[in-house]
Amino acid sequence: MYQYSVVQWLFFFYFYCFIGWCIESTYVSVRTKKLTNRGFMRGPFLPLYGSGGIMMLVVSMPFQDSIVKTYLAGCVGATVLEYITGVTMEALFKVRYWDYSKQKFNFQGHVCLGTSLSWGFLTILMTELVHVPVEKLVLSIPGRALTVVTVVLTVVIAVDFALSFKAAIDLRDILIKMEQAKLELMHIQEALDEMFAAANAGWENRKEDWENRKAEWDNRRDEWNEGFHARKDAITEGWSVRMEDLKAGIESKLAGIKSMAQSKPSEYMESVREELTEWKAKYMASLENRKRLSRIKDFFQRDLLRSNPGMTSVRFKEALEELRDNISDRTHKK
Repeated sequence: MYQYSVVQWLFFFYFYCFIGWCIESTYVSVRTKKLTNRGFMRGPFLPLYGSGGIMMLVVSMPFQDSIVKTYLAGCVGATVLEYITGVTMEALFKVRYWDYSKQKFNFQGHVCLGTSLSWGFLTILMTELVHVPVEKLVLSIPGRALTVVTVVLTVVIAVDFALSFKAAIDLRDILIKMEQAKLELMHIQEALDEMFAAANAGWENRKEDWENRKAEWDNRRDEWNEGFHARKDAITEGWSVRMEDLKAGIESKLAGIKSMAQSKPSEYMESVREELTEWKAKYMASLENRKRLSRIKDFFQRDLLRSNPGMTSVRFKEALEELRDNISDRTHKK
C-alpha cells in the first residue's frame, strides 16, 4: 500500500504531469516534424497524465498481489477518467482536445477500446517499473526541500492553469460569436431571397407579406443574439453551409436586386433600393465582425491552437479552421 504525505502525492502528480508532457510533445513534434509544446497549459505539464498516474497508483492499491486485477483496474479507472475529462472539457470549451471518432469501438469519440486496453498495460508498467525508482527518488529528498519545491510548483502551475483556462474560455467565446455572425449572414441571405422574389412579383402586391416576414426575421435574429441555442434548427443548418458559399449567395442576390431596381425605375423600386442599402450595410457589418473575431491577438489563445493540432469541433469546425488558417498566415508572415 502507498502511504505518502499530501506533499509527496502532489509532487508525484507534478512529476507525472511533466513526464507526460515530455512524451506527448516528443510524439507530436516527430509526427508533425516541428517542435510542439503539447497540451492545455503553456508550461511543461499535462494534467491528464498527472491525474492518470495518480489514478493508476490509487486503483491498483487493493490489487498489488494480482497482475490481472491491476490490469483490469487500470483499464476501467483510466477509461472513466478519460471519458469524464473529455466530456467536461468539451462542455466547457466547445472543442475536443482529442477525438477517437475515427477509431473502431469508440464511445462518443471520447474513449475507444484500443486505448482502454492500452491503459491496463500502462498501469502494470507504471506500478511495477516506472513508479519504483521514482518513489525511491522522492522519498530520498529531505522533507523540507520537497515541501519548498512542491509549493513553488503549485504556485507556478496554478497561475499557468488559470491563464490557460481563461484562454480556453475566451477561445470558446470567439467560436460562438463567429458562429453567431454566420447565422446573421444566413438571416440576411434569407431576407434577400424573399426581397428578390417580392421585387420580381411586384413590390406593392407583396409589401404587406414582406413587412411581416421582415418582422419575423428580426425576432429570430434577436433570439440568436440572446441565446445561442435558442434556434437549434437554424444552427444545425449553419453547420452545413460554408462561409464562401454563403458570401457568394448574398453578393449574387445584392447584385441581382440592384440590377433589377436600376432597370425598372419606379416608386416601389425606389423602396427596394432603400431596403437593399440597409441589408448591404448589415452584410458588410456582419462580415467584418466575423473577420475581426478570427484575428486572434492573445498569445495564450494562439499558443493553445498551435499546441493542439488535433483539436476538433463538429459545431464550430469551419470557425476553428478559419482561426487556424489565420494563425498559420500570421506565423508565415513573421
